[in-house]
Amino acid sequence: MELLRDSIAMVSLAVLVAAVCARAASSWLRPGFPRLAALLPVAAFFVAAPLAFSSAIVRGLAAFFLAWLGAFKVVLLAAGRGPLDPTLPVLPFVFTAALPIKLKCGAAGAAAPKVKSISPISCAVKVAVTAAILHVYQYKDQLNLYVRLALYGIHIYCFLDLLLPCIAAVGAALGMEIEPQFDMPYLASSLRDFWGRRWNLMVSAILRPSVYDPVRRARAGKAAATLATFLVSGLMHEAMVYYLTLRSPTGEMTAFFLLQGACCVAEELCVRRWAATGRRPLPRPVATLLVVVFVAGTAFWLFFPPICREGSEEMLLEEWAALAAFITRAGRNLSGMFSGSIKS
Repeated sequence: MELLRDSIAMVSLAVLVAAVCARAASSWLRPGFPRLAALLPVAAFFVAAPLAFSSAIVRGLAAFFLAWLGAFKVVLLAAGRGPLDPTLPVLPFVFTAALPIKLKCGAAGAAAPKVKSISPISCAVKVAVTAAILHVYQYKDQLNLYVRLALYGIHIYCFLDLLLPCIAAVGAALGMEIEPQFDMPYLASSLRDFWGRRWNLMVSAILRPSVYDPVRRARAGKAAATLATFLVSGLMHEAMVYYLTLRSPTGEMTAFFLLQGACCVAEELCVRRWAATGRRPLPRPVATLLVVVFVAGTAFWLFFPPICREGSEEMLLEEWAALAAFITRAGRNLSGMFSGSIKS
């Protein structure tokens, strides 16, 4: 199968070795420049590793896991901050370094033994929605552009909110408790609620200590820290588009996230002034609808175009179709084996 022709096992082994080396180096060296110098080759490897894959989907996922979050975690480790800690056992350390997770810690700093259960109903709904969307993609030429882009947004959310809890379940089986990645972003009552407390919380957990807190401690102010955080997020999304499409950045992703950051700052100012006048806040359903419309509308304008132009949309849809067919065949084979074992 084309999606699996590259050696995922060999890249995974190399990532494991790099993470173990990072743990050893950070155990021997105190936070500071010497530790940073020792860890920079690991961060550089994380940035380069996704390019080993020819599949855009695999390359994009590896870039999100390693080139963005993994590299940031390693750099934060050099400063003695972030989710990585050399006192962690080897397995939790490697798991945290290589995957988009953050361990919950008990009072003594050890990984807690339990994880929040995954709702089977929620997973079943997301699987059904994803399957339906993949089927509808066959008729994409007959769909309105904005309907198609809305389906892409729902697809991204459902896929990530299925994949990341599966990773959490594996971590739970290994005795680790992992913080949730999403918190029903479709119920956000404000842009700050959406980006800071509901959508892709692992990214927020990385950007806060690496960008937001240092800028704010520099007395630049909360607004400047917010804009700096969204700027870095935008630049990293430009990198993610490069990994997906292998095309030069266009600046649209940066513009999208800077717009979101500016609107978050403006939103907070408006809320304060609104509250100072004694007015009641907007009803939650109305506020949620406004957030969804704004995020979707700006995403249609700036987020999706760099991913979809110049044949990239067709390439990604072909890979998703191939992946869906592979999963379907694997499910049928497993079902046949299970049925055969029962009959025998």
